[in-house]
Amino acid sequence: MRNSPNDPKLMPLIVADVFELAGAFRRRGEYLARTVGQSQARWQVLSAAPAEPKTVPQIARRLGVSRQGVQRLANLLVREGAAEFQPNPDHRGSPHLVLTDSGRGALARLTDSARQYHRALAGQIDGGELSSLHAALRSLIAAVARTEPDEN
Repeated sequence: MRNSPNDPKLMPLIVADVFELAGAFRRRGEYLARTVGQSQARWQVLSAAPAEPKTVPQIARRLGVSRQGVQRLANLLVREGAAEFQPNPDHRGSPHLVLTDSGRGALARLTDSARQYHRALAGQIDGGELSSLHAALRSLIAAVARTEPDEN
């Protein structure tokens, strides 16, 4: 028997597939990050910090993770010389995390490695399917956001 287009029985299968895909991307991210002496988690913090100065809580909100976890990673990046804390004129107790030249270089190498990996992946999937997949994922993300309970 074929599933109807809006069959709710497909949702658990899609969720499982998304988790499997996320795990595969995390494993690949860890591998790519190791090639420049970083971790996937540090890569995420490096990526969240470069555009404009951000505080640890701002980075944590953007990444959807705990402030304490980002603080630990930020402290490691500062100790390694990949980032530094700079005064925040709006909040003395919450400095900005800013990448150093070393951190920007590591991020550039990571970004280049990821770009090559993404090209290789995209080359294995029909362009129309890739566009449809992106649109479907954005639609699913929007539907999830509409059905999440208001936590305020």
